Amino acid sequence: MTQSSLWQTHTEAGDFAELCNALYQREINLIAKGNFTRVEAVQARLKSVSYYINRTAHAMTQVMAQGASPLQLDNQNASWSTKQSSKLPLTGQETQLELERAFSWYLQGNIDVGLVVPVLLADHIIIDCIDRIDLEKQRLRTNVGGWFSLNANEFTNKQPGLNKRLLKPNKRIMASACAGHSWQGNSKQLPIVPSLRELLLSCSINWQNFKKPLAI
Repeated sequence: MTQSSLWQTHTEAGDFAELCNALYQREINLIAKGNFTRVEAVQARLKSVSYYINRTAHAMTQVMAQGASPLQLDNQNASWSTKQSSKLPLTGQETQLELERAFSWYLQGNIDVGLVVPVLLADHIIIDCIDRIDLEKQRLRTNVGGWFSLNANEFTNKQPGLNKRLLKPNKRIMASACAGHSWQGNSKQLPIVPSLRELLLSCSINWQNFKKPLAI
């Protein structure tokens, strides 16, 4: 082992430990504030948290070591950061014609269950993943967002003002989702910390081709 590789190994180990520590603090606080009705639910959550924290911390350090993300990693807060735009980055996905083009991205094929996609929730965008595809009815379902129609005409006519919708991934939208950016009107708000699940999903984003996730 060379001196440089030894230094890199020590650095990555330090980053991993720091990430684990930040993630543990966050998850324990969430569990402590959770509204659990059964002790078994708390036990199940505690039993799995160690596995997912280690997996997420490992994935985040691997992404940075491989230079696979344009985002900056904040080890102390276990979060991604990037410059926030002045408003929700929905340019190109607002008019009916733009929606048709955006939804066609999903209808052109090469879309698989498990693909990481962005979902707009009112004033911010989350990282979600596809868990069911129904191209015959031109719709798909994501784990958190539920069912989404891929028919722009149906979306425009039947769901006016809807604040929850599927977006076509692009670098600005995905970066915003990973960093937890949020807005109120045209005013920037404090970031919403992505969930442990979102952080893990963010590590499989292929920033060069959003239809081909990374194997991290």
